[in-house]
Amino acid sequence: MEVFAGVPVTDLERAIDWFEQLLGDVESFDPNDVERVWTLAEHGHVYAVVAPADAGHGHVTLFVDDLTGFLTSAESRGVVPESQETYDNGVRKAIFRDPDGNEVGVGGR
Repeated sequence: MEVFAGVPVTDLERAIDWFEQLLGDVESFDPNDVERVWTLAEHGHVYAVVAPADAGHGHVTLFVDDLTGFLTSAESRGVVPESQETYDNGVRKAIFRDPDGNEVGVGGR
């Protein structure tokens, strides 16, 4: 099974720039002229798709082994979370917003 989580955007080039700042150097490909796909795990992908009517309404959550390291790397590339929270079980989550307002949550310990 492969999982593809889609994020609707208005401007693909702007989305590509932002997601590359957030995700860093990960494998990506363009299946067509309105999508960019980033491979984040062996069978896990996030993709931006030009869909102006839906842009700003997306929600995606990623879970990483080292949240502090992820946040430090993202900040070094110019992306900082809008907010952060810690759950009772010790799991932390950082909320990022892309230029269209879509929510990208990144969780970990």
